[in-house]
Amino acid sequence: MADNPAEPLSKEIEFMNAKSYLLTRSAKTGGNLYDHLSKVLTKVLDERPNDVIDIFEDISKETKRSQFKSDVDTVQDKIDRSTEVALCQIQEKLFKKGDGEEEAEATEEDVDTPLPNLMELAFYFEQAGIGMNREECYRMWLGLKSLVDNHLLQHVRLWGKVLGTEQNYYVAEARTGVNKKTYFVCNEPGKPWKKLPNVTPQQITVARKIKKFFTGRLDAPVVSYPPFPGNESNYLRAQIARISAGTHVSPHDYYQFDAEEEDDEEEAQRDNFVENLDYEGIPVRDLCDSSLQNWVHHVQHILPQGRCTWWNPVQKNEDDFEEEDEEEEKEEVDEPEPEVGPPLLTPLSEDAEIDSMPPWTPKPSTNIIPQYAIAVLKSNLWPGAFAFCFEKKFENMYIGWGHKYSAENYNPTPVPPIMEEFPSGPEITEVEDPTPEEEAALRAAQMEAAELAEEIEEEGEEEEEDDA
Repeated sequence: MADNPAEPLSKEIEFMNAKSYLLTRSAKTGGNLYDHLSKVLTKVLDERPNDVIDIFEDISKETKRSQFKSDVDTVQDKIDRSTEVALCQIQEKLFKKGDGEEEAEATEEDVDTPLPNLMELAFYFEQAGIGMNREECYRMWLGLKSLVDNHLLQHVRLWGKVLGTEQNYYVAEARTGVNKKTYFVCNEPGKPWKKLPNVTPQQITVARKIKKFFTGRLDAPVVSYPPFPGNESNYLRAQIARISAGTHVSPHDYYQFDAEEEDDEEEAQRDNFVENLDYEGIPVRDLCDSSLQNWVHHVQHILPQGRCTWWNPVQKNEDDFEEEDEEEEKEEVDEPEPEVGPPLLTPLSEDAEIDSMPPWTPKPSTNIIPQYAIAVLKSNLWPGAFAFCFEKKFENMYIGWGHKYSAENYNPTPVPPIMEEFPSGPEITEVEDPTPEEEAALRAAQMEAAELAEEIEEEGEEEEEDDA
């Protein structure tokens, strides 16, 4: 019988299929049985142990163990992927100079910079027992430097720190071009700065009626009643505006109005002031006086309307009056009473008390060494707001939850009562459908009335013919 030439070909195909199966990689370890058996057999032939059939499984396990590579050993530990390490890797960039900074270092010494000397201010706040620790403050200083390097700003200062349930907000106050105040926030020094949107009067008004903890996420929704028009970034901006208006203070005569705006009639509308170059400072004992005559507000008061300047909601433009017919009678609308607040640079002595509690608490930083004490001012209306003054230096800072003090527990605004149903009446009451008997009676009555009308009409025509 002749040999079958197709038999070697089929065996070769079976061999290739078997080898392909043995080369299949494991989804867990990435190895394959073909390579493992090759290594095991190579080790057996190299070592040629006795009774190899009895220890074959042990050789296989030892071969697998030798291929295992651990990420942790005595020389180099496994890379820690914790949030602390990730933050350190981000903040590591703050301590390195960028390209070209070393060459420009000598020329930048004589150039004015918007970056404040935050470590000097931290030194004064530390004496009062407030503020951030030195390490955090230095990292924040480097964070402000990155803000100045990446944005064209005229002036920058650390506004404060707003605490949150998940993350905190570091707030930087800046001045850019024609905008009087612009605010940037970041969750940690080294992370990107994000610009907060402008605040609206409606957001200010609603923010006064709610009390929400911040989460640390600018895009987080603000679930409240009344509904807040915006997300957490808008709510944060509204609270910053309220805190600044109520707690940003300065020593008396440190600022003064321009000579061009000294008209008494426009005193309540002044919103521009300049630094007094002749300011000589106020003694600490006078700044710590409980009368608070030597401290003034230098941020405009926010009216109940949610604006700093009164806006008449019923006023009309001239075009609106031209469109109306002169002969048409116009309904007279009662003009609302204009809202007026305290003008700029008003002394703190005129601030209202909070349930028989003074709105401010002044004190020296130390009573043991009074010759080196600084004046510290604490706000009782906005817990977490502080100010200090020493000679010709002063500064304001806020570190808190962004909530205003209330003598009573906070109660949300109740939901309005459900609207009453429309009063029932004949014009809206649904009439029941008539029965077949009632419909038949109605048709009979209509036919009878029609026949009677025809008879009357015929009698009238006959009388007319007789008369003719």
